[in-house]
Amino acid sequence: MSLILIIDDDPMIRKMLMTAFRKKNYDVMDASNGKTGLSIFRSEDVDVVITDIIMPDMEGIETIRELRKIKPDAKIIAFSGGGSLSPDGYLKIASSMGAQYTFQKPISIKELSKAVEDLLDS
Repeated sequence: MSLILIIDDDPMIRKMLMTAFRKKNYDVMDASNGKTGLSIFRSEDVDVVITDIIMPDMEGIETIRELRKIKPDAKIIAFSGGGSLSPDGYLKIASSMGAQYTFQKPISIKELSKAVEDLLDS
């Protein structure tokens, strides 16, 4: 079974995504920030990482950069609701750093699930 790692500082979003992917028979782990997410990524055989961009401690752009250092072919999906830049600005940066898919909040579970399936099939 494929393992998905969800990194987001919002516990409600983590719970929603974890529930949705468990219903699709994925193994799911979660982290509330990039530092914890990287620790899990180093110790587990993660197939896809789904990360928020704006988070305390270690934000998503830095997390994506570190994921790429650990595993250059990591499968990464980024999402954002914005911050000092528009969500689109952050997502363009995430894409340039190596996120294969990017989404603006609110997230469509259907579109996110399709992106996960595409990454797992590639």
